[in-house]
Amino acid sequence: MTSATQQAIDAVWRIESARLVAGLARVVSDVGLAEHLAQDPLVAALSQWPESGVPDNPGAWLMAVARRRGVDTIRRAVTLKSKVELLGRELSDHEAPMDEIEFDAHVEDDVLRLMFTACHPVLSVEARVALTLKMVAGLSTEEIARAFLVQTPTMAARITRAKKALTAAAVPFEVPVGDELADRLGSEPVAKTEPGGTKEST
Repeated sequence: MTSATQQAIDAVWRIESARLVAGLARVVSDVGLAEHLAQDPLVAALSQWPESGVPDNPGAWLMAVARRRGVDTIRRAVTLKSKVELLGRELSDHEAPMDEIEFDAHVEDDVLRLMFTACHPVLSVEARVALTLKMVAGLSTEEIARAFLVQTPTMAARITRAKKALTAAAVPFEVPVGDELADRLGSEPVAKTEPGGTKEST
């Protein structure tokens, strides 16, 4: 791979990663899983672009690959669930066909949802900042670690715990509304007990 192609891929990824994660999170309803799935388009780009060249619309190319990965993941999950519940049972009528799942044109709305999810009060302030820098700003774990003056493995573990906490708390992928939105926008940090008995501001 030429350095020019690598630089192009790095630049596109930095610009498009938040949109990819946000679009996938809307489909799979799990930001941790969405970030994992978003790596697939990157791997595909690293494999194909050196030979085929960078597409005219690289963001759309990555989104198309991301969409296929998201839909495939839902298909597998639905299939597994149906087999566990009742072998051979057809999917219930209220479940939408997979082909109807789309990344619509309102991508920026998804990015806003991603930001509010990453900044959910269930997380500590440091975890919120780290997760936002990772998933919304597209910074690498190494870059975030340097900003926090900690080792990269420490920051990687912090980000992983944050994503698991969001999943465990079943935090919805949405922009809060009404009083909840007002509380989120005007909330003050409060003391939060972390595992091990220590406290930090959140």
